[in-house]
Amino acid sequence: MSTRAGFVALIGEPNAGKSTLLNRMVGAKVSIVTHKVQTTRARIRGVAMEGDSQIVFVDTPGLFQPRRRLDRAMVAAAWGGAADADVTVLLVEAQRGVTEGVEHILERLGEIGEGRRVALAINKIDRVQSEVLLGLSKTLNEAYPFEETFMISAERGHGVESLRLWLAGALPEGPWLYPEDQIADLPMRMIAAEMTREKLTLRLHQELPYQLTVETESWEERKDGSARIDQLIYVVRDGHKGIVLGHKGETIKAVSQAARAELETFLGRRVHLFLQVKVRSNWLEEAERYSQMGLEFKDGDA
Repeated sequence: MSTRAGFVALIGEPNAGKSTLLNRMVGAKVSIVTHKVQTTRARIRGVAMEGDSQIVFVDTPGLFQPRRRLDRAMVAAAWGGAADADVTVLLVEAQRGVTEGVEHILERLGEIGEGRRVALAINKIDRVQSEVLLGLSKTLNEAYPFEETFMISAERGHGVESLRLWLAGALPEGPWLYPEDQIADLPMRMIAAEMTREKLTLRLHQELPYQLTVETESWEERKDGSARIDQLIYVVRDGHKGIVLGHKGETIKAVSQAARAELETFLGRRVHLFLQVKVRSNWLEEAERYSQMGLEFKDGDA
């Protein structure tokens, strides 16, 4: 029996559905999914088994025009993931079609080099008419020589199985890279922090979610089989601390309850979650924070 294994990079604009597709492919929630754009920071990997193939997904940050240091680090990570992968899948949202951002991605794909296996996945197909889909597929395939095109709905699961089967066959022959039952190569501490950050993102509005980060400070396994998890929420200003806490602590309490419930489902056991909010005005400029998120910190960036 010959096995296959390799890396698949999912690229696309923010909110194209990359995280939803990753979670659908892997069959577990390993990447943060929210209604806000640009919530995936770390290059989170999910591992899916398909027959004798092990597909290791790199869920890259959405590609957009970067302004801040963190933005630039995320975009660099996305293109780095595409350059290093055995197969790249460009995800395009059917409703948005060929935007300026998609055009920019198509240009960069051409620069990565010939001989790479690149597939197109048009997502959210249930929201547009079939003639629009056909026209969009034609336009995109004329702009770049995609090896295959898939019409999918990551949210509903339509077409996802066909994409996964094709990916399984497109990977190079070789031994598996991870144990069969391992779904993510991120430490559980980071997955737990991402779950809490997702709940914060859903509760808070405007710019604040992009100026906070969550860190799992300690993880204690208890004799009764439960886990105590202590997390720190870093914000950049005193005023933000009050927003995260909410009136009489209502916001932080709701976030803690939602995150704990999801962690208990994910881990299959009781969790005691304790959250603290701290002001750390320069966390966006700390190299250590970037490395914890799997991003590269470059001197000289603003």
